[in-house]
Amino acid sequence: MKFTSKRFEKVYQNAPILSYDRDSKIILMSDCHRGQGNVGDNFLPNQTLYYGALEYYLQNGFIYIELGDGDELWENRKMKPIVEVHSDAFWLLSNFYNQQKLYMLYGNHDIVKRRKGYMMKHCEKYYCENEKKQVPLFPDIEVREGIILENRKDGQRIFLVHGHQGDFLNDTIWPVARFLVRYIWKKMELIGFLDPTGAGRSYERKERIERRIASFAEKKRMIVIAGHTHRPVFPKPKEGFYFNDGSCVHPRCITGIEIENNALSLVKWSVCIRKDRTLYVCREVLEGPFLISDYK
Repeated sequence: MKFTSKRFEKVYQNAPILSYDRDSKIILMSDCHRGQGNVGDNFLPNQTLYYGALEYYLQNGFIYIELGDGDELWENRKMKPIVEVHSDAFWLLSNFYNQQKLYMLYGNHDIVKRRKGYMMKHCEKYYCENEKKQVPLFPDIEVREGIILENRKDGQRIFLVHGHQGDFLNDTIWPVARFLVRYIWKKMELIGFLDPTGAGRSYERKERIERRIASFAEKKRMIVIAGHTHRPVFPKPKEGFYFNDGSCVHPRCITGIEIENNALSLVKWSVCIRKDRTLYVCREVLEGPFLISDYK
């Protein structure tokens, strides 16, 4: 527990500060695990939901912050096929970036993004099918380990982090975990076995990780929003400071946390049915909104 607290504190001390106010609109998502479009691509079933959600947030002026594990770079060695398969989603993400409304953190499954050279090589540009040419994707982007949101008026802070920090398997010896996923469990998953290294699949591991993050948040008396476990957590005021935005690989839905009017909301995007039986992508508020200022 002490080591984990030190890891989070180090990330916190090195995190850049992003100011926000009552007019700010921010959507936090994580754990998309965008893959290469094969049977092991856990993002593939929800790609339409994700596209619909991104379109809504882009049209309504939101800042998009991805809290790590956006791309599955443990199972997959190369980023290019991921961008090609999910080019429609990356096109929307590039629009956020062009408007200076996109920020990315890295998690354990895309930890290679911490190297700026990697991002320059793989994410500077991509082939746009609509324009039939190479266009900019995320030129000069810097993917961080953590971000601090700070209220311009009263200075209240929210700490954003993926949440794998301090986890021995996924942080300290992550190259070993990546090797196991890439060369052993990836193949086993294709025939029906579940990867035991994933924090999102082990109840006991989820509990352990969440206790550590919650302890750090309580110690700092500060809202901490993470991903990693794939399990949404949204305490009411006075009940705690640890939040989790869930993931984009839930069965039949994706989840995220919105910040709007200085308040937090947990939202779900899924397929809904109208009375005439037509299907559409719908947004549902699961929890909130609760004022950020009530979490002190």
